[in-house]
Amino acid sequence: MEYFDVSGFQELCSVKDKLEYWLIDFEEKNELPNGFSHLEYESKGFIGRKLIQDFPIRGKGVYLRIKKRRWRHKKSGKTIQNDFSFIADGSKFTQELSDFLKDASGYATRYHNQYSQLLPGE
Repeated sequence: MEYFDVSGFQELCSVKDKLEYWLIDFEEKNELPNGFSHLEYESKGFIGRKLIQDFPIRGKGVYLRIKKRRWRHKKSGKTIQNDFSFIADGSKFTQELSDFLKDASGYATRYHNQYSQLLPGE
């Protein structure tokens, strides 16, 4: 991906539910948002992690665990971050998957209920 590096991949399963799923970790690259200068801003690490669901692949649930960066203005202390519109607002789905599920009526609830219990605490 243009803005992220893959930092991990796990193929996991739930013995109880007999479901397999993939967990792919991404870390945002250390690149300032457009229009900001490295002379004025410094990287201040990550802003936690966000777990979102994406389209299943070959019948396996797919989760993307994303770590976004933040930058701090050296003088004012104001922090900035990139805005990634591929994550649906108020959702734990990618925008593309969210749009698809809206058209698939009841499939969204079944998909979420089937896989949402696999990653407790996220």
